[in-house]
Amino acid sequence: MIRGKDGAAFVFNHSTFTLFCPMSLFRKKAIEAIITEAQTGEGDVVLPSLKRTLNAWHLILLGIGVVIGAGLFSLTGKVAADNAGPAVVFSYVISGLACAFAGLCYAEFASTVPVAGSAYSYSYATMGELLAWIIGWDLVMEYAIGAGTVAVSWSAYFMKFCHQIGIDYPVQWALSPFDHEVLANGAQIQGIANLPAALIVVLMSLLLIRGTHESARFNAVMVTVKVAIVLLVVCIGWPYMNPANHSPMIPARVSEVLANGHTIYHFGWQGVLTGAGLIFFAYIGFDAVSTAAQEAKNPQRDLPIGILGSLFICTILYILFSWVITGLAHYTEFRGVVDKLAPVATALKNLPAQYHWLQQLIVPAILCGFSSVIMVLLMGQSRVFITMSQDGLLPKLFSDIHPTRHTPWKSNALFAVVVGLAVAFLPGNAFGEMCSVGTLLAFVLVCIGVIVLRYTNPDLPRKFRCPWVPLVPALGALSCLLMMAFLPKDTWWRLLIWMAVGLVIYFTYSRRRSKLNEDP
Repeated sequence: MIRGKDGAAFVFNHSTFTLFCPMSLFRKKAIEAIITEAQTGEGDVVLPSLKRTLNAWHLILLGIGVVIGAGLFSLTGKVAADNAGPAVVFSYVISGLACAFAGLCYAEFASTVPVAGSAYSYSYATMGELLAWIIGWDLVMEYAIGAGTVAVSWSAYFMKFCHQIGIDYPVQWALSPFDHEVLANGAQIQGIANLPAALIVVLMSLLLIRGTHESARFNAVMVTVKVAIVLLVVCIGWPYMNPANHSPMIPARVSEVLANGHTIYHFGWQGVLTGAGLIFFAYIGFDAVSTAAQEAKNPQRDLPIGILGSLFICTILYILFSWVITGLAHYTEFRGVVDKLAPVATALKNLPAQYHWLQQLIVPAILCGFSSVIMVLLMGQSRVFITMSQDGLLPKLFSDIHPTRHTPWKSNALFAVVVGLAVAFLPGNAFGEMCSVGTLLAFVLVCIGVIVLRYTNPDLPRKFRCPWVPLVPALGALSCLLMMAFLPKDTWWRLLIWMAVGLVIYFTYSRRRSKLNEDP
């Protein structure tokens, strides 16, 4: 006890010292404590209500549900036309390998620390509370922006679907007040609210509130529909590919001088690698599988299967799809296409007339694909918040579980309102890329964390072990850092602003209420 000049007494106990000690910023949560809190069952006072209903196949479908989205139908044509030519297939292979490095690290952590916090919990155990907060706060942003971005795109394709079936949906109710649409006759329509985007966010949130098992069944149906469409395109299109469209496989490198004086290069191996950097973002999302750890029946076994299995299946589908699309149409046919749907539609036009019905199925398939992406992202967001709330870093509201539905209904409802209002009234271009710098930062920390945990706790039981440590994690971290270096500046500014807000919350609220302050 210390007395001040006015005689007031100040008592410095463990909690006070921990709060004001700079080293407390890097205090770690014991692996044993994390694992204990992850155990659910009768009588568990830590997490009594998240229900274990998911098996390995459910987790694989969750991964496929979030990974296969618009990237498959739009990035293939864009990268083929602008960067790699037919060698877009190689771009998918390279990106798949880069994701595999991170996926192996996620699989080891998920089998070792099977909790819903994903990279947040892994960082808490290996690099300390401050970095854990940063990455957890970042994941929340990524999942929210990702869900918003896909919801806005879902709305655009919903309009296409309405037109396709002869429904005249009013355009002003599919645009935010900041957006407008110029019709073919030159008339300009100002938006009022993007109701379809808000509606799909609310519907997916209600489905998540209803139950994890119900959500998994819905996702399985959506995944089945979009994978069936992909396989139809591959199987029907394969016999009609023109070998000349794949020759040369890697077009010669060409340069282009931009208006600002910078020179950019296309094609050649540099174009293939540039395309790999762009296509990398079509893969990101598999990490959301790890947020379902506390709803998996056998997380130590099933999470690695879900993460790596979904990555493997998606990579095979991407390679086959890109090979057929560039075989049906020469890569130069994709140039100048404004409509995001046009690259696939352009390729399918080269099929015989009896298969033109396939073009009519693309839009419904994309709507199904987007729906499952939105649902899994919203699910991942709420599960990260659950873990942060249980650690005391966020209010208890976010870890309140419905007594009969066994879902974090308050968290889901809050995100439904916040994300729904955002997509309805903010301009469509306000939402950044779903897979931005923050997601890559999470990958980097997970890869580093595997190396750290191998040296600090080598005897910890691991149901799945990442091979060739530290080589594989190092390659994963380096490849993600390389991707981060080439991201647009606005993604970095968005990350820094969001992180600044998060740090204010951490130092004014979370640090004081951390459960680690209660340790003796």
